[in-house]
Amino acid sequence: MANFEHLALLEAGGIKWIEWRNKHPDIQPDLSEANLQGWNLRGACLQGANLRKVDLSNTLLVGANLSNAELGGANFHQANLSEANLSAANLSIAHLSYADLTEAILSEANLIGSDLLGANLKRADLSESNLIGTNLRGANLRGADLGAAKLSRTNLSEANLSAANLSGADLSEANLYEAEMSQAYLYKTNLPKSNLSETHLSGAYLVRANLSEADLSRTDLKWSNLSFANLAGANLRGANLRGVKLHKANLTGAYLQNTKMPDGTIQD
Repeated sequence: MANFEHLALLEAGGIKWIEWRNKHPDIQPDLSEANLQGWNLRGACLQGANLRKVDLSNTLLVGANLSNAELGGANFHQANLSEANLSAANLSIAHLSYADLTEAILSEANLIGSDLLGANLKRADLSESNLIGTNLRGANLRGADLGAAKLSRTNLSEANLSAANLSGADLSEANLYEAEMSQAYLYKTNLPKSNLSETHLSGAYLVRANLSEADLSRTDLKWSNLSFANLAGANLRGANLRGVKLHKANLTGAYLQNTKMPDGTIQD
């Protein structure tokens, strides 16, 4: 439960809260399980605070500092966290559906099992974050940095990852069905057994990507770069490979029925 003194200080306003935090830098604010629904916490300093299971739905947290905070199980439904700092925060099993995280910093954050359905993460920094098993269905990740992020078994179906950086990320067994990934950067990205069926990957950079046993059926890969990529055992039935670079790509055991090849011909 929340510390009532800490809660009263936060409610008193930003000036008193900052003064108290400056005077007591070693105290970890305890706001756990508090109801802060709809509060205006723009620019609030909540670094390292205990906000476990707190209700922050519809709360204004633009530019807030939540780095290293404990946010496990917190409710951020439709909260505005644009430009907020959540680096190294624990957001496991948090509810972030339809939250606005535009340009937020989530590097090295723990988001295991969290719900980010329909969230706006445009140009957010998610580098080296842990998103294993998260729900990102329909999320906007356009231009986001997911370099070296852990995304295995993550649901990214219908998500927008256009121009996103996924270099070195682990997307093994991830669901990317009908995702928009045109111009995405996937250098050395790990995608074995992932579902990329009907995904839009036109112009994507997939050099040295691991797509072994991935489902790429009816996927749009035109003009993408798959040089040195591992496509062993991948399902490319009905995929569009028009203009694709396949220099030294491994296609051993790949399924190519009705696939449009780089030269425009249809594979029997």
